[in-house]
Amino acid sequence: MIRLDRSPSVNVGSWLSAQAGRRPDATAVIEPERGERLSYAELNALSNRIAARLQQVGLGLGDRVALAMPSRAFYAAFYFAVAKLGGILLPLNTRLTTREWQFQLDDAEVRMAVIDDAFPLPSDVPGHLLRLSEFRESLPERASEPELSGGGEDPHVLMYTSGTTGTPKGALLPHRKTLFNTLNAELYFELWARDVVLVPIPLFHSFGLKIMSVPAFFAGATVVLVDHFDPRAIQEWIRRYRVTVLAGVPVMYRRLLEAGLAQDELRSLRFAFSAGAPLDEATVRAFSELDIPLRQGYGQTETSILCTVPAAEVLRKGATVGRPVHYGEIRVADPDGKTLPAGRSGEIQVRGPICMLGYWRRPGETRAATQDGWHRTGDLGMFDDEGYIQLVGRLREMYISGGENVYPAEVERVLEEHPNVAEAAVIGVRHPDWGEVGRAFVVPRHRAPNPAELEVFVSERLARYKRPKEWIFVESLPRTASGKVQKHRLARHDPT
Repeated sequence: MIRLDRSPSVNVGSWLSAQAGRRPDATAVIEPERGERLSYAELNALSNRIAARLQQVGLGLGDRVALAMPSRAFYAAFYFAVAKLGGILLPLNTRLTTREWQFQLDDAEVRMAVIDDAFPLPSDVPGHLLRLSEFRESLPERASEPELSGGGEDPHVLMYTSGTTGTPKGALLPHRKTLFNTLNAELYFELWARDVVLVPIPLFHSFGLKIMSVPAFFAGATVVLVDHFDPRAIQEWIRRYRVTVLAGVPVMYRRLLEAGLAQDELRSLRFAFSAGAPLDEATVRAFSELDIPLRQGYGQTETSILCTVPAAEVLRKGATVGRPVHYGEIRVADPDGKTLPAGRSGEIQVRGPICMLGYWRRPGETRAATQDGWHRTGDLGMFDDEGYIQLVGRLREMYISGGENVYPAEVERVLEEHPNVAEAAVIGVRHPDWGEVGRAFVVPRHRAPNPAELEVFVSERLARYKRPKEWIFVESLPRTASGKVQKHRLARHDPT
């Protein structure tokens, strides 16, 4: 049988070629919204045709190529094609404006950009600019396997962070990082060729691409790609395709609950996996009552998955994001870089083969994100006495009120315990006396609670300096594609 390359020098494009040789007729991708599916042989043949077309414009080792399109089988084929040639893929977030795309295209100095016909074109691209339909029409009818170029420490993906705190930075991700993230997923998700993994997370995001889809292809499993989240349709597709693993962000699981879980349609699920933001206990418990472990994980673009909660521990350890993955080291450190013991909160830091190469052409920011060889996540957390990590908040989101540190995540968790609060986000705003105070943005669940009611509620659960001083009720919170609240947009909100 054809072996999958697991060496640190791997070119991940070889994985698709290997699966096409091992399981040519097995289903690789299903697109339920379009009623299409491709086998591994068909997906690999498409990837080779794409690679041949990219070679025609001179794409080679280290050259950047951008792609903007919905989550489709073509996206997966494009990803592996760029890998085979040693190029660097820039996945463009399709929820950004063309102006935001322009920054990334200029910053990356792309050789080619392929843009889906549904999106407006940027005004200027450093290299070739093609509509997706034009690119597809220009593909050769067939192509042989290209000679593999690059691998290991060579970069393969340039993924820009969401930019919630400033100008986006391009995280440069090598083949090596993809390998070890995939091996971690193999261990903790226990993926097999018989699995069917439903991914309603965009492939331009690390969660959808690196954490869920690529490890599933490595296992020879079937990936069900969904571009638009519909809670009732999701359940129908789980039943129809006998999905065994469901991925999502917390807001998706809440919407599934609100739509009503149809247990008969979910029987095939081994587990569901969530990342991007903390899960609330009520959501975890609701899925567990249907014998579906809703597992929580934690990671970031620069490192991929860092922690997971074992399926057997989702209720007991649901307040944590799990134990560290096998490949990679995690510590909690104080501002001086001293490792802290369990029970002490500090910055979560990472080192090992799951880390990025650095930020694209930003040596200063790369150095700032590193401390004594450890990557600084900017997240605050602590280990418990069983080796599980609990998140406390973001280092940059922390604000100081009257000389005391306030971590918004803690306040938000308390607010979301109120029966009439669906979601909450807290930011620090300037105050003439206290320096900063909390401003809470609240999404009502059934009826809007009045501020006095919430003040009484939090006064029973939080120290005075942690309690929000301003209350704003909103219909929804602005989010990134990964489900994270965009607090920089909340900071621009004028309550008057």
